Amino acid sequence: MAAATTASRIGVIGGSIAGCAAAVAGSRAGADVTVYERSGAELQDRGFGIVIPPPLHRELVGSGYLDAEMETAPVATRVWLTREPGGRSTRELARQSSPVTPCNWGLLWRSLRASAGAVRYLRGEPVTSVGTAPGGRAVITTARGEERYDIVVGADGHASRTRQLLAPGLTPEPAGYLVWRGAIPLSALADHPRELELLRGAWVTLGFPRGHGIFYLIPGAGDRLLAYAIYGRPPASQDADADPGPYVRELAKEHFPAAWAEIVGHGTHRTTACHPVADLQVPRAARAPLLLAGDAAGVSRPHTASGAVKALQDALCLERVLREGPTAAAALERYADERTAAGAHLVELGRRMGRAQVEETPDWAAMGQAEVDDWFRGVLAGTRHYLYEQPGAGVTA
Repeated sequence: MAAATTASRIGVIGGSIAGCAAAVAGSRAGADVTVYERSGAELQDRGFGIVIPPPLHRELVGSGYLDAEMETAPVATRVWLTREPGGRSTRELARQSSPVTPCNWGLLWRSLRASAGAVRYLRGEPVTSVGTAPGGRAVITTARGEERYDIVVGADGHASRTRQLLAPGLTPEPAGYLVWRGAIPLSALADHPRELELLRGAWVTLGFPRGHGIFYLIPGAGDRLLAYAIYGRPPASQDADADPGPYVRELAKEHFPAAWAEIVGHGTHRTTACHPVADLQVPRAARAPLLLAGDAAGVSRPHTASGAVKALQDALCLERVLREGPTAAAALERYADERTAAGAHLVELGRRMGRAQVEETPDWAAMGQAEVDDWFRGVLAGTRHYLYEQPGAGVTA
């Protein structure tokens, strides 16, 4: 591969998934890359389960972004469930072909970090300011002083300070509901062999009034973990510092089939966190010498399962445009054209998904395979997305 001529020095603000992926991209394109991560701790224990499209996973392994030995938990089917009306038993609504590659956030970060190789990764190094210098270069200031770069990548997350340089005043737009994320030791399924068997070959969507839950297995440090994301109304009185676990367990007890409520309520959760659902999209994802990646550029509602996916796709695009050259400004213009449009598409899709699965949920109990397929075709309105490409492609049990 030819070395990049568009940028000899790249500074990356943020050393999480988006930052590490951007660092790999810049390094592979021949640039000298420095990553500034404000946290002094290792990041591999952060985050929960994520899923990525199998073709993207293969591309990332084949191109050297991810280690082929990184453990995943691929499944090919999506199963829709709800609670039987008037009872506590589980009713299956539909099955759809929906291949995904679930990953552990920490293992993914670790693999990207290792692939960054010679990249200079400065841990515990918060950036105090970013500015521009004569000649079109950027200046990053830290407690150590100033350093100049041909390109600065803002990969500093949903609350990005770098974003304010390209889109002053832009803040996330709240959706009005919450998502609780967690990971439960597989021992929680010990008394539920039927549910465990289902999850070994599928990921599950469990619908209830004004919400739904997502369940899938991910690799853990030893045994696998059950990852979940539950969407629903906020509690009547919300303490920002309160443990979110008890409310999740009560929500499950109220709405889930008995077996699934027991799973959520059983044992000690590895991690539980609550996040308000929100979205935003910058008008332009890059303007030389600055570029935004991952959540810094745009946040879609999590129904699209595209947080890490988008960051990884941003990195692949960055590497490609850097290789194509001929200047840093030209590369960033192409990046902005492609990734701004992709981000806007995800934001719009996420809003439709949110309306359909949280804000205006259907009568789940009245639905079967045909009804779920027809409903989802209407929600998609012709849009294609890796999670939702084949409504109607039913899978036999």
